[in-house]
Amino acid sequence: MTLGLGPRPMHEHLERELKQVIVSALMLDDVTPDEIESDAALFGDGSGGGLGLDSIDALELAMAIERRFGVKIQPSDEEGPKIFGSVRTLAAHVAAHVPAASTVGQAAGQAEEG
Repeated sequence: MTLGLGPRPMHEHLERELKQVIVSALMLDDVTPDEIESDAALFGDGSGGGLGLDSIDALELAMAIERRFGVKIQPSDEEGPKIFGSVRTLAAHVAAHVPAASTVGQAAGQAEEG
């Protein structure tokens, strides 16, 4: 599986939505979505501009993404570290796996309504 970046405008919108999901789902009171760099590492020690998330955060984030976009991600799977590498790789994965009957925006809207 490749995590190609595809069309940038859709991914930019999805990256913004994912940043909002990260901040709200993980209750990051000291970070705003605008402060999260799309290419920064999500996990690790937080150096180099990354968020420094841990495995518990990965599970919570995976559940929030499933609720919001209908995309299941198993952080413990072989591809997990690549998928959760950054907001950009996460957006590429979500865009590639969003349910066929909906677009990313529709999936997000349905999750907010329900």
